Amino acid sequence: MCGIVGFTGDLQAAPILLEGLSKLEYRGYDSAGLAVRDGDAAIEVVKAKGRLSVLAEKTNSGQAMAGTCGIGHTRWATHGEPSEGNAHPHHSDDCSVVAVHNGIIENYQELKDKLLRKGYQFYSDTDTEVAVKLIDYYYKKYLGTPVDAINHAMVRIRGSYALAVMFHEYPGEIYAARKESPLILGVADGESYLASDVPAILKYTRNVYYIGNMEIGRLQKGKVTFYNLDGDEIQKELTEIQWDAEAAEKSGFEHFMIKEIHEQPKAVADTLHSVVKDGRADLADVGLTDEDVKKISQICIVACGSAYHVGIAAQYVIEDLAKIPVRVELASEFRYRRPLLDLDALVIVISQSGETADSLAALREAKEKGIKTLGIVNVVGSSIAREADTVFYTMAGPEIAVATTKAYSTQLIACYVLAIQFAKIRDAITEGEYAYYIEELEALPDKITKIIEDKERIQWFAAKQAAEKDIFFIGRGVDYAISLEGSLKMKEISYIHSEAYAAGELKHGTISLIEDGTLVIGVLTQQALYEKTVSNMVECKSRGAYLMGLTTYGNYNIEDTADFVVYVPKTDVHFAVSLAVIPLQLMAYYVSLAKGLDVDKPRNLAKSVTVE
Repeated sequence: MCGIVGFTGDLQAAPILLEGLSKLEYRGYDSAGLAVRDGDAAIEVVKAKGRLSVLAEKTNSGQAMAGTCGIGHTRWATHGEPSEGNAHPHHSDDCSVVAVHNGIIENYQELKDKLLRKGYQFYSDTDTEVAVKLIDYYYKKYLGTPVDAINHAMVRIRGSYALAVMFHEYPGEIYAARKESPLILGVADGESYLASDVPAILKYTRNVYYIGNMEIGRLQKGKVTFYNLDGDEIQKELTEIQWDAEAAEKSGFEHFMIKEIHEQPKAVADTLHSVVKDGRADLADVGLTDEDVKKISQICIVACGSAYHVGIAAQYVIEDLAKIPVRVELASEFRYRRPLLDLDALVIVISQSGETADSLAALREAKEKGIKTLGIVNVVGSSIAREADTVFYTMAGPEIAVATTKAYSTQLIACYVLAIQFAKIRDAITEGEYAYYIEELEALPDKITKIIEDKERIQWFAAKQAAEKDIFFIGRGVDYAISLEGSLKMKEISYIHSEAYAAGELKHGTISLIEDGTLVIGVLTQQALYEKTVSNMVECKSRGAYLMGLTTYGNYNIEDTADFVVYVPKTDVHFAVSLAVIPLQLMAYYVSLAKGLDVDKPRNLAKSVTVE
């Protein structure tokens, strides 16, 4: 998510920090800042909203900031809108402690309330400022070392973090702490570095330490010392980085897409836990009250591309659980159709970037009609997030590959939570059913992990499909929604013509396209529709099709029909999309890989479509 760099040595720090931050721009950000000190002088902080070039201009490419010790940061907003005030670094009330942070502090409000009672004041909306002032509080309370103060703070903080901290009383030193969020520490002759990822420091050193969870690092010139949570010194071995810079940015993965596929379990869990605590969902932060939900007469989901496919899946789930009529509209068609919507309707606009032009236009159309709007977006402070009446933020983090994977999965989770909570509020499900559905959602990340761990089998099969000219995906009900996304993934990165059809529509013209050897992928996660879809697959096979089946464990009789079968763990039928889409993402990736294509940047496509 955010990018962190740090340096201490004999060279001027600010230019090194800016260069390091430039290597982390791929992570996505909305603001940036530096904190540098010159010997015993006060720590100087400069921040800027927008691109890194704005910060470089303010600091004359770093030359205007004297000092040989400093930390830098690019921020991707989570708590608080993108602004110079919310940008990092953040400081204590007396500016004696300055820090940058990557991650999310879940109990920041609780900690903030404690610090307010102790007389602290706050100038930003961020959770990071809370962490800085908590460290400052313990530093002053116990009159100990920076390690003591950080240890006490780490015990109190819940969530994920990578912290880089400077103390006025310890010139030339930087302290690092980590839980879950990535952070590496590097050393060279008389110099020490820290960064969120290897590319930021690869120009200066290939010798790095990997700091473990709940550990602290103390950076001095050319020296790094590590401590555990008890403050005891621990030993670590240096690792020599063998990757080139581009590979390092991808954390060792060949492409961003496969890296992001692997990040889905965490992204799904983070999105779920942003609104679900202790088995209960709370939409207060989303901005929907129980009264709002009870008033909803119909829902209109508006989106483009993969987000539209999320809407198709959500339609099945929301209608079945919450008993609210749902329709799904392509954003590019919505406003030109002059849609008829009830004033008590809810329009849900789904967009990863929050800047999709057609979706933004649809949002504005709904608002002009006086209809309540909800944005499901991944980028804090984006246009849709700002203009929608309410916002559900997904927690996918920056997504680099053009073909969406983890953003799609987090959008699904957001829709599932809405469906379950709407159903509960409107008394469409019992308390027992509610608990069961939440439990099923909680189990999804581990099940996604299991599918990804078995990817080699899918890779083997995908490599054999590189010469295909046409691929068809079929399914019924929610399985049709899965087929739509699987087909899109295949065509956008492999350039193979693929189509998705509701299986029952085959007889109405589509089956005439089946030829000897045509690959047909049947999706069969809905037990009530299983036999009907198998029957449609048999019809295709009798006309020469080569069949792949995608179903849940237990449906082993599909092997009598399909030539190749992929199994996914069982889950509640409403949530099957979250599991079944993973093999199809992997399938598209490995077909494209086998064809030697640019997986991350397919031709003619952009990550965010910001023009109509």
